Amino acid sequence: MTQPSLDVIAIGNAIIDVIANCEDARIEELGLARGGMMLIDADQARTLYDAMGPAREISGGSAANTLAGLAMLGARCGFIGQVAQDQLGDVFTHDIRAAGIEFSVPARPGNPPTARCLIFVTPDGQRTMNTFLGASHYLPAEALDESLIADAAVLYLEGYLWDPEEPRAAMRKAIAAARKAGRKIAFTPSETFVIDRHRADFLDLIETGQIDVLFCNEHEMAALTGKEDFEDGLAMLAPKVPVLVVTRSADGAVAIADGERVAVAAEPIEKVVDTTGAGDLFAAGFLFGHVRGMKVADCLRLGAICASEIISHYGARAEQDLKAFVAERMA
Repeated sequence: MTQPSLDVIAIGNAIIDVIANCEDARIEELGLARGGMMLIDADQARTLYDAMGPAREISGGSAANTLAGLAMLGARCGFIGQVAQDQLGDVFTHDIRAAGIEFSVPARPGNPPTARCLIFVTPDGQRTMNTFLGASHYLPAEALDESLIADAAVLYLEGYLWDPEEPRAAMRKAIAAARKAGRKIAFTPSETFVIDRHRADFLDLIETGQIDVLFCNEHEMAALTGKEDFEDGLAMLAPKVPVLVVTRSADGAVAIADGERVAVAAEPIEKVVDTTGAGDLFAAGFLFGHVRGMKVADCLRLGAICASEIISHYGARAEQDLKAFVAERMA
């Protein structure tokens, strides 16, 4: 097997995050699910945007956020996702390439427009996400560069993109290409509502040995396994994947790799500002250590440190020099 030129290549939604502060009462007034993620259509997107206070626009998308973190740590990365030929599509394309991430999928002409996620952040730092998926759900299988997938040590897949038929077919094709090349596949189911819709597919990927590294939080693990008890969920999943990583918010995270169980505490920070992207950056830190053959305990610590940087400010892209931030805390 040849040495890969990329550490991680990811397939995911190409999204612009629009983030604004709000009071808890505003969440209730708008009828939103506090702390959750809801899919919306174009009309709802316009209505909620009009209801937002002053906002900031930041390139996002779960897998793209993970890659941005990986690239800041020094990893070589590539992204596969779909934007439209519009202003937000240009912004996303510029941002991901400026981060040093390979991105060559052509923009899609016409409607729907580039995806956007309208994020309301309450005073406790909790984020309520409302996502219009737009062009991101029209990623065709023919957009895949199979040689590039084969040339990455890890293929990372975002569960959010499993919902529509076209990108789901693209992801299945990518899994086949990675497997043929002898590469590893990492997967996150992304959200409980995605699991509710595609639980059988996700369990099949796990049962048939298609997943090497599985990331989920404790709520997603419960939805995936049907086990409300944390230990029961771990016992069900751990024997089926070489590496299982389960995050628990303020309670840290647990990983089980080849039967070895390791836990890490959440990194202490002065104030939680915005939890958007915490899981994405946890995955970035863990994968960075994983592709470099680090011990599982160190991979978990890297993940926790990266997540702590993200929740200390707005948005899901690091604002500090992430490599220096990690080095200081790992010392």
